[in-house]
Amino acid sequence: MSKKLGIGVIGLGRLGSAYARYFNGRIAGATLVAVSDVDESLAASRATEYGVANWYGRYPDLLADKQVDGVVIVSPTSTHKEIVLEAAKRGLPIFCEKPLSIALPAAREMQRAVEQTGVFFQMGFMRRFDRGYVAAKRKIEAGAIGQPVVFKSSSRDPYRPSLEYLDPAHSGGLFVDCGIHDLDLARWYMGEIDSVYSIGGTLAYPEMKAIGDVDNAITSLSFMSGALGTIDLSRNGVYGYDIRTEILGTEGTLKIGYLRETPIMVMTKEGITHDTVPYFTERFEQAYITQLQDFVENVLQGKSPAVTCADGVAALQASVAATLSYKENRPVKVAESVDPLR
Repeated sequence: MSKKLGIGVIGLGRLGSAYARYFNGRIAGATLVAVSDVDESLAASRATEYGVANWYGRYPDLLADKQVDGVVIVSPTSTHKEIVLEAAKRGLPIFCEKPLSIALPAAREMQRAVEQTGVFFQMGFMRRFDRGYVAAKRKIEAGAIGQPVVFKSSSRDPYRPSLEYLDPAHSGGLFVDCGIHDLDLARWYMGEIDSVYSIGGTLAYPEMKAIGDVDNAITSLSFMSGALGTIDLSRNGVYGYDIRTEILGTEGTLKIGYLRETPIMVMTKEGITHDTVPYFTERFEQAYITQLQDFVENVLQGKSPAVTCADGVAALQASVAATLSYKENRPVKVAESVDPLR
């Protein structure tokens, strides 16, 4: 690639800072030219750390920067809509971290803006770029396990994030913030989801009741094909970061994921032990880098996005249906028009 894409990163929390770092030398065909965060001291600090001259406290100033050829949005979910609409208006290629939004009307408005402007838009679902998940997709397409009939997935954090982050007004809640990954995979592997039924509770962190969210939940899935599925979500997988998926087919089964981080087991008379995956940055770092590389190559080579805005809307629709199912204690058709904050 002769031309390098000038990237501006908006939102410099833990993941946003990692993305900025990746663009500072680990993504071919791109270079970090600007960063932005509402915390101006953080923006200034990251700019100094990464040797970037341009930093901003206001994202519109970054979007107006003539050196910015593409924008990567890693700000709080509740801010995605306003940033995407403004970036689309300016015709900038967009990479947006999941979830697309916390509300379906906003997500659909974003999709309309992308379609009307014709701007390049790629959704961030990094599990689709993890080697294990990619290999499983290829196995399914090759017919290695016959017809997939049951989807099972687990997403367990080792501890809860801050209450500020978890607040459904900002994150969308457990089903949207966390479960959306599993629901996106469910669609990717099994086809469209027909209905969901969720149960959940605030069982490990009673302080989460104050923000109106649960820390553990289980969602049952029925697919349009007739296949079945189940997803369990937890904020208290205290033993480590546990992300695994199983797909049962008519001629075999695929298991994706791992818990042991280092390939060593300690065996003594007291027992057999091994370490565990610490958190998402360790488990999916290469997948994050691969998806950003894919974004850059697609923009520079004029290819279609690997994960579209429509995928983001569909995954969100399934997530908010799961939220509504929990709140109303009933099965919910994903096609229903639902709002996660209802």
